[in-house]
Order: sequence, then C-alpha cells, then structure tokens
Amino acid sequence: MYGGLTHRSFLISHLVVPLLITVVLLAVLAALNADHRIAQALFFDDATQGWIGRDNFWANEFLHRGGRNLMRLIAVLAIAGWIASFYSQRLKSRRRALGYLALCLAIVPLTVGALKETTNVDCPWDLQGFGGERPEIHWYQDRPDNLPRAACFPGAHSSSAFALFAFYFLLLADHPQRARLALGAVLVLGTAFSVAQQSRGAHFVSHDLVSALIAWLICFALYWKLLRHD
Repeated sequence: MYGGLTHRSFLISHLVVPLLITVVLLAVLAALNADHRIAQALFFDDATQGWIGRDNFWANEFLHRGGRNLMRLIAVLAIAGWIASFYSQRLKSRRRALGYLALCLAIVPLTVGALKETTNVDCPWDLQGFGGERPEIHWYQDRPDNLPRAACFPGAHSSSAFALFAFYFLLLADHPQRARLALGAVLVLGTAFSVAQQSRGAHFVSHDLVSALIAWLICFALYWKLLRHD
C-alpha cells in the first residue's frame, strides 16, 4: 500500500496522471500560443519594452537570489544529515530517507541544468517582441548556426523548489495527510519561483511546467527504487 493506495492505483495516480495532465497542458499552451499571451498580459510592458520583474526586489533578490540560496542550504543540510547518519545512532534509522532527499535535491537541478545546455532555447528577454533581437526557435527545431547558444529551457530555478516533491514521497506511507500538505506547499513555492522568473523574462510558463514534471518524475523514480513499500 502507498498512502492508502494499491500498487496499480499508485502507479496510475502518481505516474500516468501527472504525465497526461502535463502533456495536455503543454499542448494547450502551444495551440493557443499561451506562453506569449501570458507573458504579454502579465509580465511584459509594451510601453517601456521591459519586464516588470527585471529590477524588482521581490523577483530578483528575494525569490531568485534568496530562493536559490535557500534551496542550496536545504540540499547541503540533507547531504550533511545523510553523512552524519553513518556516525549518529539517532540518525541511523533515517539514513535511507536522508539519502533519498539528498539525491532528489541534487539530481533534479543537475538534470534540468544539463537539459538547458542541450535544448539550446533562448530566454524570453532575448526574443523579438520581448525586448530582444532573436527569432524564437523551439527546442525541437533546427537552430541557425549564426545564433549564439542559449540555455533557458527548462527552468532551472523553479526546478530547485520542485525537487522538494521529495518531502511528499517521504511522508506518503506513514503520514498521507501531511504528505498532501507538503505537496501543496511545494507547488506554491515552485509557482512563486516560476512567476518570479517569468516576470524577469527568464522563462515562459511552459519552461517551468516542464521543470515541474521532470522534478516529479525524478522524485517518483527514486522513491520507487529506494523507498517504496511492497
């Protein structure tokens, strides 16, 4: 059982459903050109040809820089806790959970960071119509050789918050209600990080949606490998 779910129900609700929801949302965003519409409506000022969060304290200093430092601190504490579990009897019983948390917090941002370098997609602030000069080239399109390399898809900053999905899986078996609260808190934090970056022109909505899916799949896969209860 997994938080009251059978084996089959758990796979459907935690793997199949998130994949389907994300694919549908991405398809809708693409069909409606919603990435651009949302950016134009909420974050880009046509009058000044600038992004509303570009020089904003809450977007830049608090949620971007401060959030990044907070996520790094949590990752370091998780790694330190896992190492300490080899020397502390009190932490010994939590070794696997700490190791799982440390892996999630490390692997998620590293994976998204590697994908950013591979997809070669521009940030919104570099695009024509959004204060930049480059044409929009999607990750699946051939990029002209005369364009400089880019690294803005998926969204790395939000992925560090979405990596905290690990807490949901850690709590799921024994404390399903707390797990759902943790899931809600992570979604709020990840959304806040996403909105901050979108307001700065660093990402579109789809960039952060893909980051959330990647983080979920990695946390799910590691849970399935390391912590699941048969």
